[in-house]
Amino acid sequence: MSATPIKPAPQLREKGRLMSASEIERTLIRLAHEIVEKNNGAANLGLVGIKRRGVPLAQRLAAMIQNIEKSPVDTGVLDIAFYRDDLSTRDVRPVITPGAIGFDVNGRDIILMDDVLYTGRTIRAALDALFDHGRPKSVQLLVLIDRGWRELPIEATFIGRTVQTSDREIIEVKLQEIDGSEQVLLVERV
Repeated sequence: MSATPIKPAPQLREKGRLMSASEIERTLIRLAHEIVEKNNGAANLGLVGIKRRGVPLAQRLAAMIQNIEKSPVDTGVLDIAFYRDDLSTRDVRPVITPGAIGFDVNGRDIILMDDVLYTGRTIRAALDALFDHGRPKSVQLLVLIDRGWRELPIEATFIGRTVQTSDREIIEVKLQEIDGSEQVLLVERV
């Protein structure tokens, strides 16, 4: 039995900073106001962050919307690990724990949140996972960065910033809660 050669990790070169901490903050404030305006308030809203970086985005936006509307906004966490179509788990359905998101999604206007929208496959998996938890009244998508290159017909309702990228470029979102720093970088495989 021969050993499979291990591929070295791709080398990445930073091309530039797309957003600073203050730019991220200003963008989230704008998005919070857009959410409130589009949904005529926050009475029926539930914000669901896709695990990892969608979660702090949902928590921050909930706090901002609560400040605007003077009423609390439910936030939840969605783990899509078992829903990815790039896993070889055919015919295996994940076990859904009631309340795993953190609140009942049935009949709610859900805003699904992620840091970067790229091919659309993560969002497709998130929709599958979300509907296994219940039937929302509506689902809207919020992303901090939309970088194009869609492979599925998925479009965000709320976009922090649109950045045209090449297939060699990668958007790296760094959030204080997860990464210990706050910025959005454009990097390139070399």
